[in-house]
Amino acid sequence: MAAQNQEDVKEISAQTDRMPKVEKEITIMNSQGLHARPAALFVQIAAKYDSKITVKKGAESVNGKSIMGILMLGAQFQNKIIVTADGPDAQAAVDELENFLTKND
Repeated sequence: MAAQNQEDVKEISAQTDRMPKVEKEITIMNSQGLHARPAALFVQIAAKYDSKITVKKGAESVNGKSIMGILMLGAQFQNKIIVTADGPDAQAAVDELENFLTKND
């Protein structure tokens, strides 16, 4: 029984190792930056995905699914941020977030 459990753990670890990780530097083109409403919309988009999403600006890195984290970055118009998604839908998550951030609305 213990041997079977170890095999299950190895299989789960192997599956986790195959999870895609996508990282992209994005310039914020929304004139409001990532403040209030745009930050809330960013978090809504990120929450649709199973992947872990992190956002980095300078030395600070935050959970992309946390409104408080996103607001703490203080990301403004034309700032560069790095969006990283790690999980089964990483590419789709980064693509949609990039599309949102690069629209000039």
